[in-house]
Amino acid sequence: MKVVITGGAGFLGQRLARALLARGQLTGPQGRPEPIDTLVVFDAAAPAAPPADDPRLQVVRGDIGDRAALADVLDAETGSVFHLAAVVSAAAEADFDLGMRVNLYGTLAVLEACRALPQPPRLVFTSSIAAFGGELPAVVDDTTPLTPQTSYGTQKAIGELLINDYSRKGFVDGRALRLPTVVVRPGKPNLAASSFASSIIREPLLGQEALCPVSPETRLAIISPRRAVDALLHAHELPPEAWGAYRAVNLPALSVSVEEMLAALRRVAGSRPLGRIRWQPDPHIQRIISSWPAVFTSQRALRLGFQRDARMEEIIEAFIADELP
Repeated sequence: MKVVITGGAGFLGQRLARALLARGQLTGPQGRPEPIDTLVVFDAAAPAAPPADDPRLQVVRGDIGDRAALADVLDAETGSVFHLAAVVSAAAEADFDLGMRVNLYGTLAVLEACRALPQPPRLVFTSSIAAFGGELPAVVDDTTPLTPQTSYGTQKAIGELLINDYSRKGFVDGRALRLPTVVVRPGKPNLAASSFASSIIREPLLGQEALCPVSPETRLAIISPRRAVDALLHAHELPPEAWGAYRAVNLPALSVSVEEMLAALRRVAGSRPLGRIRWQPDPHIQRIISSWPAVFTSQRALRLGFQRDARMEEIIEAFIADELP
């Protein structure tokens, strides 16, 4: 069976690729375990280094909106697709046309390529808690309506509806996961509004200065990279009847304030890293982050077997173990 990861050059895509190669098999379209013969990492940019030295791995560069390129990648051998490709939140807000082209029309192009296949593949789509917004209840649950307040959130919400409808029509067997902010991301800060949430942990541990654009009491819903990859694989392996007609789910998240994150950093690594954090308020970033929900019940996800991170200290310790030299 062939498996395709769009946006596979990103850090989450590369982690997923390594996990899939180690796993060696997935449930195929017929509901039976099948060996992974080919794993395609598809992205606009090549990864800095291949996720693994493995003959099953193929790295393909291409535009997610290029339907001809997608038709070459998503061929008759494709049984599973993990659609991670996206323009991140602040970038989609700053460049409306780019966000629409990648986040909306790119998702539609992937769905259309899947629709053309001889058998409907399993499709896992990474949505976002940015699909929520506005006047939210203190605790967001599975009945809270989607009211995004950013272009990125709107594009993700539309993607969820498309996943529902394409699954209803039998074109794909889709699943959409609303990811909280993933912390701690390796690498350098990106254009995501929530990029600081990783920077204030990552850079101080590396002996570098970090900027925090939001207030200490700002609260976020977060998920670790390890838990995010586990969720992608678990979502794929659930049978279609477990999802029913509604194919989106709020992943269980750990709710923490910036102040609590830094307190956890001090408990893990001592007080010296905290001296490398500089507070630089950015009203634009603060407004975007404050529009996102920070506390979830996620009862449906828990019933489906998804799990949440237990403590911020464990997330930091996992980053040190996985990413630091």
